[in-house]
Amino acid sequence: MTVVAAAERHANGRKIRSDALPEHLDYADAGCELASCCLRCPLLRCRYDEPGGARKLQQLSRDVAVQTRRREGAGIDALAAEFGISRRSVFRSLARGREG
Repeated sequence: MTVVAAAERHANGRKIRSDALPEHLDYADAGCELASCCLRCPLLRCRYDEPGGARKLQQLSRDVAVQTRRREGAGIDALAAEFGISRRSVFRSLARGREG
């Protein structure tokens, strides 16, 4: 059994994990393909924290645009051509708008 100095323990007696302290981490803010660094990222939530990643985040903004244009009266074929997606993807975007 190893003896841990009192300075390396919490007030409740539990051992302090040195690898959990921020001053012992080697963190380099390298960003991703969406932003050069995390502090300048335009996203509200990190792409790595969001299920589906960046693709899902981009899809959400596209869905809103598709739904808006549909409310303005654009047809399915026109939406597909405008956004560069298939007719089926237009229908999926519209369905997600009805669900949420």
